[in-house]
Amino acid sequence: MAFHYNSLRAFLSHAKSSLANAIKQNQKVTIVIGNQSADLDSLTSSIIYAYFRSINPPRNAFTSFYFPILNIPASDVLLRPEFLALFNHANITPSHLITLDDLPPPANLKDVLKPDNTRWILVDHNKLEGDLGSIYTSRVHGVIDHHEEEEAVPRETVPEPRIIEKSGSCTSLVVRNFKATWNAISSNSSSSQAGHAQGDPFINESAVSKGWDCQVAKLALASILVDTSNLRAEGKVRDADKEAVAYLEPKILLAAKDSKTWDRKQFYKEINSAKKNIDNFALNDILRKDYKQWTEKEKKLGVSSVVKSLEFLVEKSRNENPGKEKHEAFEDAIEKFMDDRDLSVFAIMTHSKSLDKQFQRQLLLQSRPDSADLVSQFEAETAKELGLELLSIDDVDEQQDSS
Repeated sequence: MAFHYNSLRAFLSHAKSSLANAIKQNQKVTIVIGNQSADLDSLTSSIIYAYFRSINPPRNAFTSFYFPILNIPASDVLLRPEFLALFNHANITPSHLITLDDLPPPANLKDVLKPDNTRWILVDHNKLEGDLGSIYTSRVHGVIDHHEEEEAVPRETVPEPRIIEKSGSCTSLVVRNFKATWNAISSNSSSSQAGHAQGDPFINESAVSKGWDCQVAKLALASILVDTSNLRAEGKVRDADKEAVAYLEPKILLAAKDSKTWDRKQFYKEINSAKKNIDNFALNDILRKDYKQWTEKEKKLGVSSVVKSLEFLVEKSRNENPGKEKHEAFEDAIEKFMDDRDLSVFAIMTHSKSLDKQFQRQLLLQSRPDSADLVSQFEAETAKELGLELLSIDDVDEQQDSS
């Protein structure tokens, strides 16, 4: 049965309880899941896709309800302060999210959540990686993504979309895909379903539904603005991003609560500042905050994306280990991170602003001795293309970034 139009909070609450019941009763489930880094774009893409699809599922859908799953344990949600800042605008809390903890334990995942009982829709990636990928890759049947094509999703995915297209934010593509559905829902909101959903048939249904639309619009807009630097990121912003923002903002302005106070720039600054607020995190938590892992040629590779400079990370490691030399503490921390995940190659990609306010990127690569050839190959193939300058860890000084 399709989900009746209601708030995001009601949808997520219903989804969480329904998933537990469906797994317990061995029922079929359709899961919408973002990538392993579980960043803001993956979160909002999965929720918005599942929300609108559940309200208006295709006639020949595998199931009529879609479950958005965040591809991390529940404890890792607190490592994403931008989530918490955004949730205040969408009237939801971390407890409403479905995470990997809501699936059966890895040891018996395949036996309890049988592959044939599932269908997986990917957003913000187009290849299901890790333990889930090893079990459910053959059950992937739909994708909306803005990364490079990996040819891991079947070409025929009807009734689900197969959209892999460059854009600043995957959420922009999801919004574009569900515009018709959203328009239809909004046009029908003059019926009494919104009022009845609030338990009061005499309530102003239009005001209620506009409030719900505003919450969904803010959820979507946060990812798009953060990923495109408020539509100012040269070379990254695409028409889909601009069109999504133009579509979403009027929905915010229609809500009584925000009609006179909405400030897009301030909203962007609030969410983006929260994302960068990692000063009080331990180094290990910073590295796993935005982390992806995959296997190539039987070797595990991992990459952490960090919104601070390498200098910041090195200084962080020294402060956590005052008895060690600065670079020794950092190297030991990297080694432990790799050991804990059995990695052959580990990369740290940083993006921050220098002291003179210039945007900068840094890339650190660490490998096991038997995988050094992979790093050498990467350097030979991409260093010139990416404009990389080779540095050793000893070249990283104590200079801090300004972000």
